[in-house]
Amino acid sequence: QVQLVESGGGLVQPGGSLRLSCAASGSIFSISAMGWYRQAPGKQRELVASITKGGTTNHADSVKGRFTISRDNAKNTVYLQMNSLKPEDTAVYYCNAHIWLPSGNGMDFWGKGTLVTVSS
Repeated sequence: QVQLVESGGGLVQPGGSLRLSCAASGSIFSISAMGWYRQAPGKQRELVASITKGGTTNHADSVKGRFTISRDNAKNTVYLQMNSLKPEDTAVYYCNAHIWLPSGNGMDFWGKGTLVTVSS
């Protein structure tokens, strides 16, 4: 079984910073793209940032210059450094990864989410 486990969410004041982590574990052959999504109350889930195995990144316009995605391939872990947080960044943040299994099948996996609340 493959699991993605997020950590690092919490309550932070506007202008503050948080770092999210997501570690993949289980029967993994390799991991290609990894990413972070978020879903605010009453809104659809949206892509925040993604990163290829080679390190090419993509960030949503709403977070460019404030958030940075990175990964450690040796640890099967992806990170999201969030700076200059705004109340509108409040959401449940989900980790996503496209994982190749030893069987040769590739599948998308999701974490259970971690809540980020930006409020004074």
